[in-house]
Amino acid sequence: MLWLAILGASCAFGAAATELGNVAEWPEFRGPTGQGHATATNLPLEWSPTKNVVWKQAVPGRGWSSPVVSRGRIFLTTGVAADGAPPSLRVFAFDGASGQPAWSTEVFAPGETTAQPVHPKNSPASPTPVIEGDRVYVHFGHHGSACLDREGKLIWRNNRLRYDPVHGTGGSPIIVDDLFVYDADGADVACVYALDKRTGEVVWKFPRAALARQTFSFCTPLLIEVNGQRQIISPGSGAVSALDPRDGRERWRVRYGQGYSVVPRPVFGHGLLFIATGFNRADLLALRADGEGDVTDTHVAWRTTKGAPLTPSTVLVGDELYAVNDAGLASCFDAKTGAVHWQERLEGNYSASPLAAGGRIYFQNETGTGTVVAADKKFAKLATNSLGERSLASYAVVDHSFLIRTEKHLYRIGIPTDATGR
Repeated sequence: MLWLAILGASCAFGAAATELGNVAEWPEFRGPTGQGHATATNLPLEWSPTKNVVWKQAVPGRGWSSPVVSRGRIFLTTGVAADGAPPSLRVFAFDGASGQPAWSTEVFAPGETTAQPVHPKNSPASPTPVIEGDRVYVHFGHHGSACLDREGKLIWRNNRLRYDPVHGTGGSPIIVDDLFVYDADGADVACVYALDKRTGEVVWKFPRAALARQTFSFCTPLLIEVNGQRQIISPGSGAVSALDPRDGRERWRVRYGQGYSVVPRPVFGHGLLFIATGFNRADLLALRADGEGDVTDTHVAWRTTKGAPLTPSTVLVGDELYAVNDAGLASCFDAKTGAVHWQERLEGNYSASPLAAGGRIYFQNETGTGTVVAADKKFAKLATNSLGERSLASYAVVDHSFLIRTEKHLYRIGIPTDATGR
């Protein structure tokens, strides 16, 4: 009955929906590079509930996972439950051109989940899926992980790696060779797991040293390469670690005191890693990524507190690093030195990570208002656009349009092909 109701809720706007079937790949949180970059051109500058909306689709339940896209299909996760009841944790697939639902699969039934309270900015389904080839990988934190095929058939599940979450789950998984890797940072367990992506069984586990009083965090790892050596960069409470993908060995670490509840995904460029250190006061650090052992005293290139985000990730465009903190202070830094080019206040509070595309930076606040600024050393606000719905998920890009997940809907925003839809 639920799925029939969703089928009836789809709403397409104009002929453009049938003309945008060539959907590009957006396979994981923050896109193909994992760092918030889109190569798409002609993305819309302006939108509203009735302007430049290709389609709008109702999404049941609660979830803040961002959409991912592959071969014309859009995938996201959600938790469907009555008030106070354990959720049914599900994967949904939609047709990219029309927004019509394709399938829904229950991964973990209510009898396998708990109704543990989560932070008001969290949900039962906050980690973003990751797609590789014909497989869709999903993660529900302490409730478990799973692999499905493109038609929604379950291939494996693993719900045995339990831990005590604080405020729910947030970090998304990544695929590295034959590994499915994610951070598991709770009140009782703080580690990084690598599962065999073919079976869901544990290949290695990296236990974090207890460097902060609060051990919980919500970060998404990033795979980088430095001097021909690949590293999995995984920030947690108290420190960021660089791990060898082959066995989980820690290659280097940088400590940052008592920072905890770390959320922003790392960004990498110019030989520097850009990370934020979490609560209670965030610092934004630029780290040289070529060390061995504890390099806290030798490899911090620059750091700043003003404008450092607690939740949104940063985005690097050329020599400039762009950020917005949770309170809406947007910044443009010189990536190599940390010098501030500009800092300006944007409307509202922020959780979603910004998107860089076509010489613009797209910011999305928690009430569904998107602010577009020029990717430039001088501040220039280009547009402010409101959907009027709460939104904490980050953008995904499909051809000449992008996807925005709100509390109740999934929107595809794009300029109609005849350019007369304005």
